[in-house]
Amino acid sequence: MAQVSAGVDPARSAVFAPLSDVGRAELVERRLQDAITSGVLHDGERLPSESQLGRRLGVAVVTAREALEALRDAGLIQTRRGRDGGSFVTFDPETARRFTDERIRALSRVELRDASTHYSAIAGMAAELAADRAGEEDVRGLRELVEQEDLSSEGGARRAVARFQLEVAALSQSPRLVREELRLQSEIGSLIWLGLREPDNRAHSRAARVAQLDAIGAADTEAARAVAVRRIAAGVEWLLDEKSRLEVAAESAEQSAPSPR
Repeated sequence: MAQVSAGVDPARSAVFAPLSDVGRAELVERRLQDAITSGVLHDGERLPSESQLGRRLGVAVVTAREALEALRDAGLIQTRRGRDGGSFVTFDPETARRFTDERIRALSRVELRDASTHYSAIAGMAAELAADRAGEEDVRGLRELVEQEDLSSEGGARRAVARFQLEVAALSQSPRLVREELRLQSEIGSLIWLGLREPDNRAHSRAARVAQLDAIGAADTEAARAVAVRRIAAGVEWLLDEKSRLEVAAESAEQSAPSPR
């Protein structure tokens, strides 16, 4: 059974996976912005060069350059010249929260629920097939992975979830499901798992992963699918509640703002 390599970080792999709609700097910018604000890419981390970024994302060098320029203007990266130069992440919690809040408010509830439905279908089928096809050694490896998770930070928790999701997809023995899981992580994962910024949600998420792992180990396909779907639904419900909170806060701020003379 082929599993994800121990040296692979699925969350980071999703950041630099090829784009499905090439030629748009906005997509590159959004992909990197999400990775920076979610903590997948660390403060001070050096990004690939323009040419390397273009090759990995499947876009032209000029497109990668435009995206990096936009991120630089937004204060999310800085560029240094010279032998040890390059583009480096400049993570600022306040700036990161502002970008994330704007992203949440920009998405409609219909879009969020539709993304949840799609992701649930992929993750649910992967979990069902993993429960049917995984061997004892596979389950033991997945359990060790869960036991070694570092949930002390939001970024660490997101990486733990990303790796678990991709490992389960690998255990399904379906290359298509693996590719789709990776694509969804890059497109919507940064939002669906946003609730991991709260410690209680990290604990609940881990408990749910353990339950899903137990179902896979017991070859209980129905339970494995059900837990996978519930995990994603919980993430989206938190996101919808956060969207409502942000909208109420914005409306309150507008009403309390002084009227123009």
